[in-house]
Amino acid sequence: MILPLLAMLQASSAQAPAVPDTIPVVTLADALQRAARLDPDYVAAAGQVGPAEWARRAAFTVFIVPAVTLSAAGTHTTGQYFTPFGTFKPLPNSYSATLDARIDLFTGGAKWAGLRTTSGQLESAQAGELQARLTTAMNTEGDYYAVLTEKALLRVAEDQEQRAQQQFTVARARVTSGAAVQTDSLQLALGLTQARVVLLQQQATLRAAQLQLGRRIGLEGRADAAPVSGDSIAPALPFLVQDAVAKALAQGPAWRIARANERTTSGQLWARRAQYLPRATLDFNKTANDTRFFPSSSKITSFALTVSLPLWDNGQREIQVAQARANHEVAQAIRDDLERGAWHDVTAAYDAYETNRATIDLDRYAVVVARENNRVQETRYRSGATTILDLLDAQNRLFQAEADLVQAMYNTRLARAGLEVILGERINFQQGTQ
Repeated sequence: MILPLLAMLQASSAQAPAVPDTIPVVTLADALQRAARLDPDYVAAAGQVGPAEWARRAAFTVFIVPAVTLSAAGTHTTGQYFTPFGTFKPLPNSYSATLDARIDLFTGGAKWAGLRTTSGQLESAQAGELQARLTTAMNTEGDYYAVLTEKALLRVAEDQEQRAQQQFTVARARVTSGAAVQTDSLQLALGLTQARVVLLQQQATLRAAQLQLGRRIGLEGRADAAPVSGDSIAPALPFLVQDAVAKALAQGPAWRIARANERTTSGQLWARRAQYLPRATLDFNKTANDTRFFPSSSKITSFALTVSLPLWDNGQREIQVAQARANHEVAQAIRDDLERGAWHDVTAAYDAYETNRATIDLDRYAVVVARENNRVQETRYRSGATTILDLLDAQNRLFQAEADLVQAMYNTRLARAGLEVILGERINFQQGTQ
Protein backbone atom coordinates (compact mmCIF):
# COMPACT_ATOMS: atom_id res chain seq x y z
CA MET A 1 0.00 0.00 0.00
CA ILE A 2 2.78 2.43 0.85
CA LEU A 3 4.94 1.96 -2.24
CA PRO A 4 2.15 2.73 -4.74
CA LEU A 5 1.34 5.86 -2.74
CA LEU A 6 4.96 6.97 -2.87
CA ALA A 7 5.12 6.31 -6.60
CA MET A 8 2.00 8.37 -7.15
CA LEU A 9 3.44 11.27 -5.14
CA GLN A 10 6.67 11.14 -7.10
CA ALA A 11 4.76 11.13 -10.39
CA SER A 12 3.02 14.35 -9.31
CA SER A 13 6.28 16.05 -8.35
CA ALA A 14 6.30 18.47 -11.25
CA GLN A 15 7.16 21.96 -10.26
CA ALA A 16 4.35 24.45 -9.75
CA PRO A 17 4.05 26.77 -12.74
CA ALA A 18 6.53 29.59 -12.53
CA VAL A 19 5.40 33.17 -12.36
CA PRO A 20 5.28 34.51 -15.93
CA ASP A 21 7.85 37.14 -16.76
CA THR A 22 5.77 39.01 -19.35
CA ILE A 23 4.60 41.67 -16.91
CA PRO A 24 6.32 45.10 -17.11
CA VAL A 25 9.41 45.60 -14.97
CA VAL A 26 9.95 48.99 -13.33
CA THR A 27 12.90 50.42 -11.47
CA LEU A 28 12.56 52.03 -8.05
CA ALA A 29 13.28 55.51 -9.46
CA ASP A 30 10.60 55.08 -12.12
CA ALA A 31 8.10 53.77 -9.57
CA LEU A 32 8.73 56.75 -7.27
CA GLN A 33 8.31 59.22 -10.12
CA ARG A 34 5.08 57.68 -11.40
CA ALA A 35 3.51 57.20 -7.97
CA ALA A 36 4.08 60.85 -7.03
CA ARG A 37 1.76 61.95 -9.85
CA LEU A 38 -0.97 59.47 -8.94
CA ASP A 39 -1.20 59.25 -5.16
CA PRO A 40 -4.44 61.04 -4.13
CA ASP A 41 -3.00 62.23 -0.82
CA TYR A 42 0.00 63.83 -2.51
CA VAL A 43 -2.11 65.39 -5.26
CA ALA A 44 -4.38 66.89 -2.59
CA ALA A 45 -1.46 68.20 -0.53
CA ALA A 46 0.28 69.68 -3.57
CA GLY A 47 -2.97 71.36 -4.57
CA GLN A 48 -3.02 73.33 -1.32
CA VAL A 49 0.25 75.13 -2.08
CA GLY A 50 -1.03 77.23 -4.98
CA PRO A 51 -4.02 78.76 -3.13
CA ALA A 52 -1.81 79.40 -0.09
CA GLU A 53 0.73 81.26 -2.23
CA TRP A 54 -1.99 83.46 -3.73
CA ALA A 55 -3.43 84.14 -0.28
CA ARG A 56 0.03 85.26 0.83
CA ARG A 57 0.35 87.62 -2.16
CA ALA A 58 -3.12 89.02 -1.50
CA ALA A 59 -2.20 89.70 2.14
CA PHE A 60 0.71 91.85 0.92
CA THR A 61 -1.16 93.73 -1.80
CA VAL A 62 -3.99 94.96 0.46
CA PHE A 63 -1.50 97.38 2.04
CA ILE A 64 -0.91 99.37 -1.16
CA VAL A 65 -3.37 98.23 -3.84
CA PRO A 66 -7.03 99.24 -3.58
CA ALA A 67 -9.91 96.99 -4.52
CA VAL A 68 -11.10 98.21 -7.92
CA THR A 69 -14.45 97.56 -9.57
CA LEU A 70 -15.45 98.67 -13.07
CA SER A 71 -19.09 98.26 -14.05
CA ALA A 72 -21.26 99.32 -16.99
CA ALA A 73 -25.01 99.15 -17.58
CA GLY A 74 -27.34 99.75 -20.51
CA THR A 75 -31.10 100.30 -20.21
CA HIS A 76 -33.76 100.13 -22.91
CA THR A 77 -37.23 101.51 -22.09
CA THR A 78 -40.28 100.83 -24.26
CA GLY A 79 -42.48 103.58 -22.80
CA GLN A 80 -41.99 107.36 -22.55
CA TYR A 81 -38.78 108.02 -20.68
CA PHE A 82 -37.19 111.41 -20.07
CA THR A 83 -33.44 111.21 -19.72
CA PRO A 84 -31.89 112.96 -16.76
CA PHE A 85 -29.00 114.29 -18.83
CA GLY A 86 -30.43 117.78 -19.54
CA THR A 87 -32.19 116.95 -22.83
CA PHE A 88 -35.57 115.96 -21.29
CA LYS A 89 -36.38 114.09 -24.47
CA PRO A 90 -38.23 110.76 -24.51
CA LEU A 91 -35.26 108.59 -25.57
CA PRO A 92 -35.50 104.80 -25.13
CA ASN A 93 -31.83 104.00 -24.33
CA SER A 94 -29.53 105.07 -21.50
CA TYR A 95 -26.06 103.93 -20.42
CA SER A 96 -23.92 104.29 -17.33
CA ALA A 97 -20.38 103.34 -16.29
CA THR A 98 -18.91 103.32 -12.79
CA LEU A 99 -15.34 103.04 -11.52
CA ASP A 100 -15.03 102.34 -7.80
CA ALA A 101 -11.74 102.06 -5.89
CA ARG A 102 -11.61 101.32 -2.17
CA ILE A 103 -8.73 100.88 0.24
CA ASP A 104 -8.71 100.33 3.99
CA LEU A 105 -6.53 102.92 5.71
CA PHE A 106 -6.82 101.45 9.18
CA THR A 107 -8.16 98.06 10.16
CA GLY A 108 -7.03 97.78 13.75
CA GLY A 109 -4.21 95.41 12.80
CA ALA A 110 -6.34 93.04 10.70
CA LYS A 111 -3.98 93.44 7.73
CA TRP A 112 -0.95 92.46 9.80
CA ALA A 113 -2.95 89.58 11.19
CA GLY A 114 -3.66 88.51 7.62
CA LEU A 115 0.07 88.47 6.91
CA ARG A 116 0.71 86.25 9.89
CA THR A 117 -2.22 83.97 9.07
CA THR A 118 -1.31 83.50 5.42
CA SER A 119 2.36 83.01 6.31
CA GLY A 120 1.39 80.13 8.57
CA GLN A 121 -0.99 78.68 5.98
CA LEU A 122 1.67 78.77 3.27
CA GLU A 123 4.28 77.16 5.53
CA SER A 124 1.79 74.49 6.53
CA ALA A 125 0.88 73.79 2.89
CA GLN A 126 4.52 73.53 1.83
CA ALA A 127 5.41 71.27 4.74
CA GLY A 128 2.30 69.19 4.08
CA GLU A 129 3.33 68.79 0.44
CA LEU A 130 6.80 67.64 1.52
CA GLN A 131 5.37 65.23 4.06
CA ALA A 132 2.92 63.81 1.52
CA ARG A 133 5.71 63.43 -1.05
CA LEU A 134 7.95 61.54 1.37
CA THR A 135 5.03 59.46 2.63
CA THR A 136 4.15 58.57 -0.95
CA ALA A 137 7.78 57.61 -1.52
CA MET A 138 7.74 55.48 1.64
CA ASN A 139 4.52 53.71 0.60
CA THR A 140 5.85 53.19 -2.91
CA GLU A 141 9.10 51.76 -1.56
CA GLY A 142 7.03 49.54 0.71
CA ASP A 143 5.08 48.14 -2.24
CA TYR A 144 8.26 47.89 -4.33
CA TYR A 145 10.20 46.07 -1.64
CA ALA A 146 7.19 43.85 -0.95
CA VAL A 147 7.50 42.52 -4.51
CA LEU A 148 11.25 41.97 -4.09
CA THR A 149 10.65 40.34 -0.72
CA GLU A 150 8.00 37.99 -2.04
CA LYS A 151 10.20 37.11 -5.03
CA ALA A 152 13.06 36.29 -2.69
CA LEU A 153 10.74 34.27 -0.46
CA LEU A 154 9.46 32.48 -3.55
CA ARG A 155 13.03 31.44 -4.36
CA VAL A 156 13.39 30.22 -0.78
CA ALA A 157 10.15 28.22 -1.11
CA GLU A 158 11.34 26.75 -4.43
CA ASP A 159 14.62 25.68 -2.83
CA GLN A 160 12.69 24.15 0.05
CA GLU A 161 10.45 22.25 -2.36
CA GLN A 162 13.46 21.00 -4.32
CA ARG A 163 15.18 19.79 -1.15
CA ALA A 164 11.99 18.05 -0.06
CA GLN A 165 11.69 16.43 -3.49
CA GLN A 166 15.27 15.20 -3.36
CA GLN A 167 14.81 13.75 0.12
CA PHE A 168 11.55 12.13 -0.95
CA THR A 169 13.33 10.48 -3.89
CA VAL A 170 16.04 9.18 -1.56
CA ALA A 171 13.45 7.93 0.92
CA ARG A 172 11.52 6.08 -1.77
CA ALA A 173 14.68 4.37 -2.92
CA ARG A 174 15.54 3.39 0.65
CA VAL A 175 12.04 2.03 1.27
CA THR A 176 12.20 0.04 -1.95
CA SER A 177 15.56 -1.44 -0.94
CA GLY A 178 14.42 -2.06 2.62
CA ALA A 179 17.00 0.27 4.18
CA ALA A 180 14.34 2.52 5.72
CA VAL A 181 10.96 2.05 7.31
CA GLN A 182 7.79 3.19 5.60
CA THR A 183 7.12 5.81 8.30
CA ASP A 184 10.18 7.80 7.19
CA SER A 185 8.86 7.90 3.66
CA LEU A 186 5.44 9.05 4.81
CA GLN A 187 7.02 11.83 6.87
CA LEU A 188 9.00 13.03 3.86
CA ALA A 189 5.93 12.73 1.64
CA LEU A 190 4.06 14.97 4.07
CA GLY A 191 6.97 17.41 4.10
CA LEU A 192 7.00 17.48 0.28
CA THR A 193 3.27 18.18 0.18
CA GLN A 194 3.66 20.97 2.72
CA ALA A 195 6.53 22.48 0.70
CA ARG A 196 4.36 22.49 -2.41
CA VAL A 197 1.50 24.18 -0.57
CA VAL A 198 3.90 26.83 0.79
CA LEU A 199 5.18 27.36 -2.76
CA LEU A 200 1.65 27.88 -4.10
CA GLN A 201 0.85 30.27 -1.27
CA GLN A 202 4.01 32.24 -1.95
CA GLN A 203 3.18 32.51 -5.64
CA ALA A 204 -0.25 33.88 -4.74
CA THR A 205 1.29 36.37 -2.31
CA LEU A 206 3.74 37.52 -4.99
CA ARG A 207 0.92 38.08 -7.47
CA ALA A 208 -0.96 40.19 -4.91
CA ALA A 209 2.18 42.29 -4.23
CA GLN A 210 2.74 42.82 -7.95
CA LEU A 211 -0.88 43.92 -8.40
CA GLN A 212 -0.49 46.42 -5.56
CA LEU A 213 2.69 47.81 -7.11
CA GLY A 214 0.92 48.10 -10.46
CA ARG A 215 -1.92 50.00 -8.82
CA ARG A 216 0.54 52.30 -7.09
CA ILE A 217 2.21 53.33 -10.36
CA GLY A 218 -0.95 53.55 -12.46
CA LEU A 219 -1.20 50.13 -14.11
CA GLU A 220 -4.34 48.04 -14.19
CA GLY A 221 -2.43 44.78 -13.95
CA ARG A 222 0.72 43.59 -12.28
CA ALA A 223 4.13 45.23 -12.23
CA ASP A 224 7.42 43.57 -11.41
CA ALA A 225 10.22 45.23 -9.47
CA ALA A 226 13.74 45.37 -10.85
CA PRO A 227 16.44 44.28 -8.39
CA VAL A 228 17.91 47.05 -6.27
CA SER A 229 21.68 47.23 -6.04
CA GLY A 230 23.13 46.66 -2.61
CA ASP A 231 20.17 44.70 -1.24
CA SER A 232 22.37 43.00 1.35
CA ILE A 233 24.25 46.16 2.28
CA ALA A 234 22.85 48.42 4.99
CA PRO A 235 25.32 51.24 5.72
CA ALA A 236 25.41 53.04 9.03
CA LEU A 237 23.48 56.28 9.26
CA PRO A 238 25.75 59.27 8.47
CA PHE A 239 24.66 61.22 11.58
CA LEU A 240 24.16 60.66 15.28
CA VAL A 241 20.77 60.44 16.93
CA GLN A 242 21.11 63.93 18.47
CA ASP A 243 21.79 65.33 15.00
CA ALA A 244 18.68 63.56 13.72
CA VAL A 245 16.59 65.12 16.50
CA ALA A 246 17.92 68.58 15.66
CA LYS A 247 17.13 68.04 11.97
CA ALA A 248 13.62 66.88 12.73
CA LEU A 249 12.89 69.89 14.96
CA ALA A 250 14.30 72.29 12.35
CA GLN A 251 12.91 70.88 9.12
CA GLY A 252 10.74 67.85 9.87
CA PRO A 253 7.34 68.24 8.16
CA ALA A 254 5.33 67.34 11.26
CA TRP A 255 7.08 70.00 13.36
CA ARG A 256 6.91 72.59 10.58
CA ILE A 257 3.18 72.01 10.22
CA ALA A 258 2.64 72.31 13.97
CA ARG A 259 4.54 75.60 14.16
CA ALA A 260 2.77 76.92 11.07
CA ASN A 261 -0.64 76.04 12.48
CA GLU A 262 0.23 77.85 15.69
CA ARG A 263 1.21 80.92 13.68
CA THR A 264 -2.00 80.68 11.65
CA THR A 265 -4.23 80.51 14.70
CA SER A 266 -2.28 83.38 16.27
CA GLY A 267 -3.03 85.54 13.23
CA GLN A 268 -6.69 84.54 13.30
CA LEU A 269 -6.94 85.47 16.99
CA TRP A 270 -5.28 88.81 16.26
CA ALA A 271 -7.76 89.45 13.44
CA ARG A 272 -10.72 88.72 15.71
CA ARG A 273 -9.46 91.11 18.35
CA ALA A 274 -9.03 93.81 15.69
CA GLN A 275 -12.81 93.91 15.35
CA TYR A 276 -12.96 95.93 18.59
CA LEU A 277 -10.96 98.80 17.01
CA PRO A 278 -12.24 101.48 14.59
CA ARG A 279 -11.93 100.99 10.84
CA ALA A 280 -11.14 103.75 8.30
CA THR A 281 -11.84 103.29 4.60
CA LEU A 282 -11.17 105.63 1.67
CA ASP A 283 -13.47 105.21 -1.32
CA PHE A 284 -13.16 106.79 -4.78
CA ASN A 285 -16.14 106.67 -7.16
CA LYS A 286 -16.53 108.01 -10.69
CA THR A 287 -19.81 107.60 -12.58
CA ALA A 288 -20.73 108.62 -16.15
CA ASN A 289 -24.20 108.58 -17.76
CA ASP A 290 -25.39 109.13 -21.33
CA THR A 291 -27.80 107.95 -23.98
CA ARG A 292 -25.00 106.23 -25.83
CA PHE A 293 -22.01 104.16 -25.02
CA PHE A 294 -19.36 105.27 -24.00
CA PRO A 295 -21.29 107.55 -21.64
CA SER A 296 -19.89 111.08 -21.31
CA SER A 297 -22.90 113.37 -20.94
CA SER A 298 -22.95 113.37 -17.17
CA LYS A 299 -19.89 112.68 -14.99
CA ILE A 300 -19.84 112.53 -11.20
CA THR A 301 -16.70 112.04 -9.09
CA SER A 302 -16.72 111.47 -5.35
CA PHE A 303 -14.32 110.73 -2.52
CA ALA A 304 -15.54 109.28 0.76
CA LEU A 305 -13.66 108.69 4.00
CA THR A 306 -15.59 106.35 6.24
CA VAL A 307 -14.70 105.72 9.88
CA SER A 308 -16.68 103.08 11.75
CA LEU A 309 -16.51 101.79 15.28
CA PRO A 310 -18.51 98.63 16.01
CA LEU A 311 -20.01 98.87 19.48
CA TRP A 312 -22.12 95.75 19.95
CA ASP A 313 -23.11 92.94 17.61
CA ASN A 314 -25.04 90.76 20.05
CA GLY A 315 -21.92 89.03 21.30
CA GLN A 316 -20.77 87.64 17.94
CA ARG A 317 -17.29 89.17 18.29
CA GLU A 318 -16.89 87.68 21.76
CA ILE A 319 -17.86 84.23 20.47
CA GLN A 320 -15.39 84.49 17.58
CA VAL A 321 -12.57 85.70 19.85
CA ALA A 322 -13.21 82.88 22.32
CA GLN A 323 -13.20 80.29 19.52
CA ALA A 324 -10.03 81.73 17.98
CA ARG A 325 -8.32 81.72 21.39
CA ALA A 326 -9.30 78.08 21.94
CA ASN A 327 -7.97 77.11 18.49
CA HIS A 328 -4.70 78.90 19.23
CA GLU A 329 -4.31 77.14 22.57
CA VAL A 330 -4.90 73.78 20.91
CA ALA A 331 -2.29 74.56 18.25
CA GLN A 332 0.19 75.54 20.95
CA ALA A 333 -0.46 72.32 22.85
CA ILE A 334 0.07 70.23 19.73
CA ARG A 335 3.32 72.02 18.91
CA ASP A 336 4.59 71.65 22.50
CA ASP A 337 3.70 67.96 22.55
CA LEU A 338 5.47 67.29 19.25
CA GLU A 339 8.60 69.08 20.40
CA ARG A 340 8.60 67.18 23.69
CA GLY A 341 8.16 63.92 21.79
CA ALA A 342 10.89 64.65 19.25
CA TRP A 343 13.49 62.58 21.10
CA HIS A 344 11.08 59.65 21.39
CA ASP A 345 9.85 59.69 17.78
CA VAL A 346 13.22 60.27 16.14
CA THR A 347 15.07 57.84 18.41
CA ALA A 348 12.48 55.13 17.74
CA ALA A 349 12.87 55.55 13.96
CA TYR A 350 16.67 55.81 14.26
CA ASP A 351 16.92 52.68 16.41
CA ALA A 352 14.51 50.79 14.12
CA TYR A 353 16.95 51.24 11.26
CA GLU A 354 20.01 50.34 13.31
CA THR A 355 18.26 47.32 14.85
CA ASN A 356 17.17 45.96 11.48
CA ARG A 357 20.65 46.65 10.15
CA ALA A 358 22.17 44.56 12.94
CA THR A 359 19.55 41.87 12.39
CA ILE A 360 20.82 41.39 8.81
CA ASP A 361 24.24 40.29 10.07
CA LEU A 362 22.65 38.00 12.65
CA ASP A 363 20.27 36.42 10.12
CA ARG A 364 23.03 36.05 7.55
CA TYR A 365 25.08 34.08 10.10
CA ALA A 366 21.96 32.07 11.03
CA VAL A 367 21.54 31.05 7.37
CA VAL A 368 25.15 29.81 7.23
CA VAL A 369 24.62 27.75 10.40
CA ALA A 370 21.27 26.39 9.17
CA ARG A 371 22.69 25.37 5.80
CA GLU A 372 25.57 23.54 7.40
CA ASN A 373 23.27 21.85 9.90
CA ASN A 374 20.96 20.78 7.07
CA ARG A 375 23.90 19.39 5.10
CA VAL A 376 25.10 17.41 8.10
CA GLN A 377 21.62 16.02 8.81
CA GLU A 378 21.16 15.01 5.17
CA THR A 379 24.50 13.17 5.23
CA ARG A 380 23.72 11.50 8.55
CA TYR A 381 20.25 10.45 7.38
CA ARG A 382 21.63 8.93 4.19
CA SER A 383 24.02 6.87 6.34
CA GLY A 384 21.29 5.95 8.81
CA ALA A 385 22.88 7.86 11.70
CA THR A 386 19.89 10.10 12.49
CA THR A 387 16.09 10.08 12.38
CA ILE A 388 13.76 11.59 9.84
CA LEU A 389 12.47 14.06 12.44
CA ASP A 390 15.95 15.55 12.87
CA LEU A 391 16.25 15.96 9.09
CA LEU A 392 12.83 17.66 8.78
CA ASP A 393 13.68 19.95 11.68
CA ALA A 394 16.94 20.97 9.97
CA GLN A 395 15.09 21.69 6.72
CA ASN A 396 12.49 23.82 8.50
CA ARG A 397 15.18 25.76 10.33
CA LEU A 398 16.96 26.49 7.04
CA PHE A 399 13.73 27.68 5.40
CA GLN A 400 12.95 29.97 8.33
CA ALA A 401 16.50 31.36 8.48
CA GLU A 402 16.49 32.23 4.78
CA ALA A 403 13.05 33.84 5.08
CA ASP A 404 14.16 35.88 8.11
CA LEU A 405 17.19 37.17 6.21
CA VAL A 406 15.05 38.35 3.31
CA GLN A 407 12.64 40.12 5.64
CA ALA A 408 15.44 41.79 7.59
CA MET A 409 17.05 43.23 4.44
CA TYR A 410 13.87 44.90 3.24
CA ASN A 411 12.67 45.89 6.71
CA THR A 412 15.87 47.92 6.96
CA ARG A 413 15.01 49.81 3.79
CA LEU A 414 11.50 50.51 5.05
CA ALA A 415 12.87 51.73 8.38
CA ARG A 416 15.13 54.13 6.49
CA ALA A 417 12.16 55.43 4.49
CA GLY A 418 10.21 56.02 7.72
CA LEU A 419 13.12 57.99 9.17
CA GLU A 420 13.25 60.11 6.00
CA VAL A 421 9.60 61.08 6.46
CA ILE A 422 10.37 62.26 9.98
CA LEU A 423 13.50 64.20 8.95
CA GLY A 424 11.91 65.74 5.87
CA GLU A 425 14.74 64.77 3.50
CA ARG A 426 16.26 61.79 1.75
CA ILE A 427 19.27 60.37 3.57
CA ASN A 428 22.57 60.68 1.70
CA PHE A 429 24.83 57.93 2.98
CA GLN A 430 27.82 59.44 1.18
CA GLN A 431 27.91 62.67 3.19
CA GLY A 432 29.75 61.24 6.18
CA THR A 433 29.03 61.56 9.86
CA GLN A 434 28.05 65.08 10.86
